[in-house]
Amino acid sequence: MDIDSSVATKLIRGRRSIFPRSYSQQPVADSIIEEMLENANWAPTHKFTEPWRFVVFNGEGLKQFADFQSSTYKKHAEADGTFDEVRYQKLVNNPLKASHIIAVGMKRDPEERVPEIEEVISVGCAVHNMQLTAAAYGLGSYLSTPKIIHYPEFKPFLGLGENDQFLGIFYIGSFEGEWPKSTRKAIANKVKWVS
Repeated sequence: MDIDSSVATKLIRGRRSIFPRSYSQQPVADSIIEEMLENANWAPTHKFTEPWRFVVFNGEGLKQFADFQSSTYKKHAEADGTFDEVRYQKLVNNPLKASHIIAVGMKRDPEERVPEIEEVISVGCAVHNMQLTAAAYGLGSYLSTPKIIHYPEFKPFLGLGENDQFLGIFYIGSFEGEWPKSTRKAIANKVKWVS
C-alpha cells in the first residue's frame, strides 16, 4: 500500500470529539457525508456480516429527530421520576446545532455466525472511519451514547429489528475554531509484551 504512514499517524492522533455547541451554522456538503459513509463501509467485518446501519438526518430531518428523542425522553423520565429540564432542552436543541446527524445501528446477523460483540466492534470501527474522515476535512464530529438510545421506541423509528441495537448518535458540523489538543497516558503502562 502506497501511503505515507506519517499521514495516517497525524490523522489518528489529531482526531478529536468536537461537540455540537462548537459547530458553526455552515452546512456540510452531502458529498462529504456520503464519503464518510462509504469509508464506514470499509470497516473490518468478520464473515462479511457488514452490521453497520445508518440513518442520516439533515435539514428538516434534524427537527424530526430532535422532536422524537426529546419527547421519548420526556415520556420515560416523567414516568420514572427522573425528568430533568436541562437534559430535555439539550435533546431539543443539540440536533439543531449540527449540519447532519447519523443514527448508528447494528444489524445482527440473522444466522448469528459471529458473537454479537464482534458486530458491535465492527460498527465501532465504521464510526471511527467516519470520525477520521471528518477530521481530515476539519469538521467537528462527536459520537453520543446517551441512556435514551436504549429506549425501545428508537428501534422501529430507525428501522432496526428486535435483535438489532441502536448504538449512538453521531453529530457532524462545520468547525471554525482552534483545533483541540489532547494527551494520552503512556502506552507502556497499558501493554504487556510476552516474547
